[in-house]
Amino acid sequence: MLNYDEQKANEREVELATSRRKIEHIDICTQRQVEARPRADGTRASGLDDLMLVHRALPELNMSEIDLRCTFLGKRLDAPLLISSMTGGHPETLDINRNLAIAAQRLGIGIGVGSQRAALEDASQQESYTVVREVAPDAFIYGNIGAAQLARYGVDGVMRSIEMLDADAMAIHLNFLQEAIQPEGDTDAAGVLHSIEEVCASGIPVIVKETGAGIRREDALRLKEVGVSAIDVAGCGGTSWAGVEYYRNRREGMHTEEVFWNWGIPTAVSVVECGVGMPLIASGGIRSGLDCAKCIALGADVCAIALPLVKRAIEGSNAVEAYLTQVIQQLKIAMFLSASHDVDALKRAQIVICGLTCEILTQRGHDTRRFAMR
Repeated sequence: MLNYDEQKANEREVELATSRRKIEHIDICTQRQVEARPRADGTRASGLDDLMLVHRALPELNMSEIDLRCTFLGKRLDAPLLISSMTGGHPETLDINRNLAIAAQRLGIGIGVGSQRAALEDASQQESYTVVREVAPDAFIYGNIGAAQLARYGVDGVMRSIEMLDADAMAIHLNFLQEAIQPEGDTDAAGVLHSIEEVCASGIPVIVKETGAGIRREDALRLKEVGVSAIDVAGCGGTSWAGVEYYRNRREGMHTEEVFWNWGIPTAVSVVECGVGMPLIASGGIRSGLDCAKCIALGADVCAIALPLVKRAIEGSNAVEAYLTQVIQQLKIAMFLSASHDVDALKRAQIVICGLTCEILTQRGHDTRRFAMR
């Protein structure tokens, strides 16, 4: 039996370990190649290269009048774009989150924070999260907690996380691939759906997001049934958290195999799979406005970007804003060339699905021709 001082020392070590892990992840993501590896044919693992928006030679609209505005979970956005959940929980992440949030406020888009577990364990880490609402008072902001941590923190922890940010919604992330590879990972996934249902019953708008492995249709339907407000597919094709943990494990002298680097459902496939009649975020390898347009044509309501913004956030808010401005301009061009005068029209734009993405969707029972013939 541990005495009081020993117990407190152990608790403090857990708090410090969580915070250290946050900055380790940032260092690896900015210094290593951690994206999903290309397929054998050179196309991206996200499947987005298998998609072609059908060109309209006679768009019959004025590009300057294209309307990018949309509503997501009751909040108006100036473009269908979110800065995806990334970081927080360490003093060195404060400026990163500040710069991301400043860009979100200026551009009128949404932003999510990284897992708030560090701040729930250690109140001194809250500033790296609260800064987001301070500098983005009008933005759509969502908090973040891991599904694996719900058993410990429950609805009360979710409410504390919401209050920390004055958040508009709460993301519950599913990262069991990462947990399985992480030496200190939590691999008890029993009862997760019930825990999510309890949070939803509290009336909090809940976004369930994967973290790089995608979500299949059957799981999307189960999430809808328990009251989830939106899904973020976060498919395979962007940051590989198996890859991130590979570098952490190797650095610690361990020998984690790389066989799970590209594990998961490709983003393009998961967007179609999760078209179950609820708000949908496409993420996982979104690298341009054209990628955004393709995903919206497949059924997404908004798109989210993470990894490309990390280094830019270290540089400053202007670098983040410049990148996102280019993405938004590319999206507008894609809408113009597909004769889509607004986001709703883009959802009806013709899109052809080829290659491995088409093969996977066909085997999963989807008729891909409906996207090209509408």
